[in-house]
Amino acid sequence: MQVMGISGLPGSGKSLVSEMATKKGAIIVSMGDIIREEAKKRGESTKETATNLRKEHGEYIVSELTIKKIKKLEEEGIENAIIVEGIRSHHEVEMFKQNFDNFMILSIFANPNLRFKRLQNRMREDDSKDYKEFVKRDQMELEFGIGNVIALSDKIIINESDLESYTNEINKFLEEIRL
Repeated sequence: MQVMGISGLPGSGKSLVSEMATKKGAIIVSMGDIIREEAKKRGESTKETATNLRKEHGEYIVSELTIKKIKKLEEEGIENAIIVEGIRSHHEVEMFKQNFDNFMILSIFANPNLRFKRLQNRMREDDSKDYKEFVKRDQMELEFGIGNVIALSDKIIINESDLESYTNEINKFLEEIRL
C-alpha cells in the first residue's frame, strides 16, 4: 500500500489534489476531518480541539489517530494508495515515515491574499471572513510546525496561477508517482 501526505496552509489547494487522486483510485484520509470529528464529540471548535488534543496527548496524537485509521483500512484488505491530507508538523511526518515505507510529502503553496480569497468562497465551518482571524489561523498552523513540513517536502507545487495550470501540475505529479 502506497501512503503519502499532502500539506499546505488553509486555502492552498490540497483538496483539489485529493479530488484528482480519488478519481485515480486513491483513498483520502483527512487529518482535518479527524479533528472535526473529535471537536464534534467534545463540543469544541476545531481550533480548540486541535490545540487541546496536542496538549492532552502530545504532538503525535493526530498522526496516531490517522495511522490507526489507515491500519484499519489495511486490515480490511484495502490496497489502494492512501493520501493523508493536512499534515501539519514534523512530528506527524516522523510518525508516518516510521509506519509506512517510502512515505513522501507533497506540499501546496499559495500566497496569503490568494488563500484568503479562496477561503471566503469556500466558507467551511473553520474558515473566517475576517482577515485578522485568517492570519491568526495561519499563525496557529505555523506554531504546529507546518512551515517545517513544507520546507522539507519531497515535492512542492505552487498554486498561484489559473486552475488549468494547477490541474496540469497535479496530473504531472500523480503520473510521476504512478498513481
